[in-house]
Amino acid sequence: MRISDMGMNYLSLSIRDVSSLLKQKTISSLELCNAALKRQNAVAKLHPFITHTPDLARESALHSQKRYDRGEQNLPLDGIPVAVKDNFCTSGIPTTCGSVMLQNYIPTYSATVVRRLQKAGAVIVGKTNLDEFGMGSGTTDSTFGPSKNIYRSGVEYNFLHPSREYDNILSRIPSTALENGDWYVTGGSSGGSALAVASGTTFLALGSDTGGSVRNPSSYCGVVGLKPSYGLVSRFGLISLVNSLDVPGLFGRYVDDVATMLSVVSGLDPQDSTSVSSDLQNLKLPENPSLDGLIIGIPREYHWPGMSKEIVDEWTKVADLMEDSGAQVREVSMPHTQYSIICYSVLNPCEVASNFTRYTGVGYGHRVSASHSMEAMYAFTRSSGLNEVVKGRILAGNYFLLRENKSKYFKQALKVRRLISEDFSKVWASGVNLLLTPVTLSTAIRYSEFQNLDNRTQTATQDICTQAANMAGVPAVSIPVSLNTEGLPVSLQLIGQWGKDPAMLSAAKWVEQNVKFPRINILE
Repeated sequence: MRISDMGMNYLSLSIRDVSSLLKQKTISSLELCNAALKRQNAVAKLHPFITHTPDLARESALHSQKRYDRGEQNLPLDGIPVAVKDNFCTSGIPTTCGSVMLQNYIPTYSATVVRRLQKAGAVIVGKTNLDEFGMGSGTTDSTFGPSKNIYRSGVEYNFLHPSREYDNILSRIPSTALENGDWYVTGGSSGGSALAVASGTTFLALGSDTGGSVRNPSSYCGVVGLKPSYGLVSRFGLISLVNSLDVPGLFGRYVDDVATMLSVVSGLDPQDSTSVSSDLQNLKLPENPSLDGLIIGIPREYHWPGMSKEIVDEWTKVADLMEDSGAQVREVSMPHTQYSIICYSVLNPCEVASNFTRYTGVGYGHRVSASHSMEAMYAFTRSSGLNEVVKGRILAGNYFLLRENKSKYFKQALKVRRLISEDFSKVWASGVNLLLTPVTLSTAIRYSEFQNLDNRTQTATQDICTQAANMAGVPAVSIPVSLNTEGLPVSLQLIGQWGKDPAMLSAAKWVEQNVKFPRINILE
């Protein structure tokens, strides 16, 4: 790693800036696409992708280039490289969910969000890695191998730091990769998508967020991660984990980029009964957003035991910065947040148990032949096609849904979920506009430390600050705000009222502009 003041190359730019260069024909869509594909090769050892799509990407880039050459009205994402988490169906392209069960599955249709991205001119450059079926918080449980965070990985990069206040921090960051082949995890389950954006292989990426699976890896990888309001973005074609909690999520290096992506993918979808109409198709954030008149809540319950001092210090610093700039900051209480993980640990397996009855080896996917009975074929197929984490959640869900247990566990968890949602409603009713919270208890964790805990425990630990937003269906966005002494990103989270994603993103852009996070500069 080198720390310098060298200028950005094309892959480090914002979408607005690179689109301007495309319009001016300073760079062509095909050149931009080839630069992204070349960057994929440079960071291949970090394993952000499961499937690469160079032929499709170049074909899309050529179509985009022709539009620029003809001087046509350009599409919102014309020529912009985008990656897709490998649990969104993509027509003619493998969709594996990181599992043996679907390793050879090629859908005949694309998810609504994928189709909308392509209609907007996006260039799909590949399918990204994930914990199997999205069950995890490290992207360490994929059948195709783990993803590794670019920070301290040995991949060469430097920092863009417009503010000299970071000089002392940057000068102290170790320049070598971790010893003994260790690495920092990307977070999960959408770690491949976060890594793809952070490492410069793409400008934007799709992820999915069930309990924090977009915000967690975005915080570890130093990028922006948005979980939109539930229903604002169609789930059609997103392979279901927990229908009532799953939300397609968006990754980008800049808040404006994520807002542009949201304007493209949001809106009513007749194929998704949970989707809602929106007026975000022309969403543009203010150039210089203001905090005047905003009331920012600081939930005392989010100061969890074990939270690192550097996270708490940045939380305090940003809260003070917002207060000094016109916002009113007040402490609030979210008393049922402490039960969110327990509630999630019941509801998640229950819906998993229901959703995963489809994986039998009959209609599609992995299949093990068994001549003596159909039931044996089902059993052998599921046993060999699903990992221990997935099978454990299926078993737990079936237990919670037994006739004698349903009222004790499942129905009780639904009642607790309602209380968690009411906590948010009460805070909004008190006049609070946004909540400012940590995303995770610490910065990215070394793999050697991460593997000391089982998947269930790690997920419960890592989702403590993110899960409640899924329970309530409200939007939340992770924004990188600083680097710690090891050169790892520290991020914070803004949580907004349902449907008020633009206001939340405007405040996130204000934070981004004022903390001046030193992003990785993508090297040729």
